[in-house]
Amino acid sequence: MPLDEDVVAAIYRDHGTALRRFVLSCTADSFGADDVVQETILRVWQQAPEITGSLRSYLFRTARNIIIDNYRRVQRRPVEAAEQDLGDSSGAAERVDELLNRVLMEEALLRLSMEHREVLVALHYERFTVNEAAMRLNIPAGTVKSRSFYAVRALRTILDEMGVER
Repeated sequence: MPLDEDVVAAIYRDHGTALRRFVLSCTADSFGADDVVQETILRVWQQAPEITGSLRSYLFRTARNIIIDNYRRVQRRPVEAAEQDLGDSSGAAERVDELLNRVLMEEALLRLSMEHREVLVALHYERFTVNEAAMRLNIPAGTVKSRSFYAVRALRTILDEMGVER
């Protein structure tokens, strides 16, 4: 299949910035992040006719898989004779998954309206009660409850679009 530069350029234009931000939040290596973004877009472009649902969620899911594959590849490499034991890495894959889930949640929260995000952060991250959140946000307790209800619904939709499985 020949490379359609216009399609690849359109994917970069529409999704490249968000995808690179997502990848950079998982790795501090900007060159590695660029490689992951390029590989992600090429893989998605190759699978384009088979993609159902949101292209952005497919991009994020593909990038996540590439990051995990790269991490596992590094972990499988043979240990050099001169290297020292760096400690137990048995839980490293779980930590990577945990980090990626946190990054996905942060990206999803950024897509919510400010009002919905503030309520969810107050209730679920800062662990305020409804009344404490109402006082902090300077809104009635009933408004906190209704915003929380609709914010959770919106967050579920966003996470579904991003390809996050429940």
